[in-house]
Amino acid sequence: MTVLIGFVPTPEGEAALAQGLEMAAALGRPAVIVNSPRRGSTVDSEMVDEPEVERLTAAARAAGVEARVEQPLHGSDIVETFESLVESSGASLVVIGLRRRSPVGKLVMGSDAQRLLLGLDCPILAVKP
Repeated sequence: MTVLIGFVPTPEGEAALAQGLEMAAALGRPAVIVNSPRRGSTVDSEMVDEPEVERLTAAARAAGVEARVEQPLHGSDIVETFESLVESSGASLVVIGLRRRSPVGKLVMGSDAQRLLLGLDCPILAVKP
């Protein structure tokens, strides 16, 4: 069983990383850090580069957690990508970061976090920075 951590290079992603590594260490589980760029995107500010991957794995080592970074491409529905990773990794927990949004923003645009909370069939820990 692993802890699956959704990561983007934002304060929300950093909060998810910190809490996810803390949970993985407490549970004695490995972690999979998921940084999933949108399929077909030629430039994605949320995709981490090799030095950032090294920083993430170093942070995991410092926390005493064995971790790897996965960067699967996703289409319009990130839930399918996470479902696949939950199944393939045997994840017992998913950790994601949340940002503050207005009620109108939630109604009009939805959110990946909301779709993950409603769509995944495993425990999800949602954290704020």
